Amino acid sequence: MMTKMNKQKIANWGKFPVIETDMIASSDFDQLRKIIAESHTIIARGNGHSYGDNSLNKEKIFSTLKLNKFISFDKQNGIFECESGVLLADVLAVIVPEGFFLPVTPGTKLITVGGAIGSNVHGKNNHSEGCFCDYVLSFSIMVETGDIKTCSPSENSELFWNTVGGMGLTGIILTAKFTLKRIETAYIRQRVLKAKNLEEIFNYFETFKNWTYSVAWIDCLQRGETIGRSILTIGEHATQAELPVKKANQPLHLKNKLKFAVPFDFPSFILNTFTVKAFNFFYYFKQIKREIENITDYDAFFYPLDAINNWNRIYGKNGFIQYQFIIPANFGKEGMSNVLQTIADSRQGSFLAVLKLYKASKEEAHNSFPIDGYSLALDFKINKQLPALIKKLDNIVERYNGRIYLAKDAMSKKSLLDYVKTPETGKFNSVQHERINGETN
Repeated sequence: MMTKMNKQKIANWGKFPVIETDMIASSDFDQLRKIIAESHTIIARGNGHSYGDNSLNKEKIFSTLKLNKFISFDKQNGIFECESGVLLADVLAVIVPEGFFLPVTPGTKLITVGGAIGSNVHGKNNHSEGCFCDYVLSFSIMVETGDIKTCSPSENSELFWNTVGGMGLTGIILTAKFTLKRIETAYIRQRVLKAKNLEEIFNYFETFKNWTYSVAWIDCLQRGETIGRSILTIGEHATQAELPVKKANQPLHLKNKLKFAVPFDFPSFILNTFTVKAFNFFYYFKQIKREIENITDYDAFFYPLDAINNWNRIYGKNGFIQYQFIIPANFGKEGMSNVLQTIADSRQGSFLAVLKLYKASKEEAHNSFPIDGYSLALDFKINKQLPALIKKLDNIVERYNGRIYLAKDAMSKKSLLDYVKTPETGKFNSVQHERINGETN
């Protein structure tokens, strides 16, 4: 069955840019083949939770959300197969009670499996366990001709690696099979440490790099001796023996939690230097002790923002971008210091500033974002001053041989995105791809 909508305004999670396009959804592969044949250009879009313009197309978008069926779950070997429009949240709801978890997950579970492959998503464990596609056994994809090809590292391998991190430019992913991680509980044993500056947070990352999960929040408006003031969170999947008695009785089941919602777009003046500084101050000092250790559930550890529906409305009707870059480890402190100083000087601070440690993707995964280094992701609301700031940040990242993550990009210049080598197909195109091809910088 196919659902076709009239021209409508579409944006991804950052609400920028907004385009007018046709959106079509279908669960029928023959219908999809016809849609592709009749389209001049088209791009696949999952749940619209990427921040940039990578899954937008001005002519036509194919929504994969009707491709939402589970195919198989091999509980003995920990292998899951489903259609590409299945959300990670739906996978987790099935696998966690059976003692499994996603091998890699980003900071939201509200993305599709197909989107996870197209962006080759990473998480808090990239430095230790790599990217999502390191655990993909195979997927099927409909290419420009309408043919369906099965791809794996050994079958149609060139198409497999071009699709991994290829932002949907090789075709429309239909199904995927991937391995899971065994767990004893639905909880995480975490340690939270306060760092007084950039020097200390980098020392922490090195000290605790053997922990599976690590991530740091940074106060990006600090200067001088406190520049890079941070809170590092590290974690491991908790064993049943580590849980309190009440939790140990049902170690793989979580209680339902209340969800909050942002009911309207905030006025643009609410997010300003003063409010961001105030938030950063309270966030840093709410933890009185220098170090704490406790048990938390996987939702709170991996997906804190998913507990707030429509939290993107906080940035107002004009939306925001998330600027995520990575620079090599040997330039880590120097590069991050220059970036943070530039942001502080601009007075356009972000209260969601996330620093992570990375390892390089395997050589075959040539479209993937990670290198041996450090990544910083920052949210900036859209305003007239933002393009000038992004240009300055791009120049710093380029100076240190860094790159930008395409799943977040909506403004950066082409030279920082050249690591993606997906061949052009003609049919599959996006606003991001058009913008980059027209880039003159």
